[in-house]
Amino acid sequence: MDNSTPLTEALFYILLTVRTPNHGYGIIKNISEMTDGRVILGPGTLYGAINSMLTKGWISLYSEDKESRKKKEYLITNMGKMVFQNEVKRLNELIKNSKKMDD
Repeated sequence: MDNSTPLTEALFYILLTVRTPNHGYGIIKNISEMTDGRVILGPGTLYGAINSMLTKGWISLYSEDKESRKKKEYLITNMGKMVFQNEVKRLNELIKNSKKMDD
């Protein structure tokens, strides 16, 4: 598994919002608030990304309320944290190198 592939913005923000257990609507709401409404994930994008990250082992199903399909909570895994930290390092390098343009 290649953990050095750049993350899409959606994956980056989803991983950021599941540092504590969070459910789909909470993830969408948190991302919208964090980005001042610039990034709005639709349910299709969100659940496609969640299923992909579950398969990759980046997040896990934390809890599930059988009474409500909306109450599945997800939590980042250690592998997900590593992927996220690698992405932050990559983005910081981009910022550092972009500042060279100011010279």
